[in-house]
Amino acid sequence: MSVSPLSRLKEVAVSGRYSPKENFSISWQSPSNIALVKYWGKKSGQLPATPSLSMTLDKARTTTRVDVAFDAPRKGLLSVNGDPDHPFLPKMQMLFDWLSCGIPALNGITLHAVTSNSFPHSTGIASSASGISAFALCLLTISCRILNLELSGDELMHMASYAARIGSGSACRSLFAGYAVWGETSCLSGTSDEFAISSAAFVHPDMLTLHDAILVISGKPKSLPSTQGHQSMEGHPFFSNRIIQAGQHLEEALRALSANDFEKLCSVAEREALTLHALMMSANPGTLLMKPSTVEVIGLVRDGRKNGLSLFFTLDAGANVHVMYPDASSAEVEKYISEVLKPLCEDGRVIFDRCGSGPVMLNEPMPSHDCFSS
Repeated sequence: MSVSPLSRLKEVAVSGRYSPKENFSISWQSPSNIALVKYWGKKSGQLPATPSLSMTLDKARTTTRVDVAFDAPRKGLLSVNGDPDHPFLPKMQMLFDWLSCGIPALNGITLHAVTSNSFPHSTGIASSASGISAFALCLLTISCRILNLELSGDELMHMASYAARIGSGSACRSLFAGYAVWGETSCLSGTSDEFAISSAAFVHPDMLTLHDAILVISGKPKSLPSTQGHQSMEGHPFFSNRIIQAGQHLEEALRALSANDFEKLCSVAEREALTLHALMMSANPGTLLMKPSTVEVIGLVRDGRKNGLSLFFTLDAGANVHVMYPDASSAEVEKYISEVLKPLCEDGRVIFDRCGSGPVMLNEPMPSHDCFSS
């Protein structure tokens, strides 16, 4: 196993070269991501069974502020949005506890988190990815301030990707602009099961302007939590073939992104989306997350492509559909979405998004919102 990306932080932490500071707050905004080659199924240690490839989004994001106190009697992460029993707190607590083992200074502070989403949570738009990546950045920035340690932006994102995986696997891909690969593969140097890496440098510039219209078919939480879905792959009769397929699809997708081959990317992404849902449906017990409108949208996307539109669909583990298209075709595709696909969405809701530039640290205070509200 390679040296931990957190080793520099841990070396300073165990040296005791730090002292209590005045209370302060840290805020980060981190995006969601849409996987083009899916992460589904994992090994022990929160490691992926297959490599995955994602595009970082721009408007679908989580904003998180963590208030830090040194003088409060109770220590640790006490609440999320003022709620000590918030449903997202266990994932955040898992990450906080894991980091605290190597950075003892975190055990001496009191944290309250305030967080909100720009999109519905638990609906297959990777709210855990954006939420946990934002929280990981907050915790690492807090650690650096307490330890009087300065990191470069690249070093911080590398550490955050390594740490965020503990709270949510897909969160490790949200730390990078453009595209990210998570999982060891011979297709790309520097890859690892322990963190994601940026693949934007190998991507054709036109692919960095790809659009993603998120069609909200249902804003209700999905019936199959991701953790349970990953567990359903254990002993799945088709999963050994899926491992082979994921590797092949990753290689095809990376070549398509490099060569600006939209047709090839379309083929890979749609096969990946349908494979993901086929694996869920054929598990024991099987789960169907698509809605009738999901299937209808898929058919209409294919009809639009037959009629000359440049677009394709993908899905995460939920009913909502991501419709992706190049910037050069945005006017005609968005007209088609608004006129033909939007009526199938819940309350006509479409989030017009695009390839994004990654997380941003915020200086201004953020208002208190209900966590992961739409």
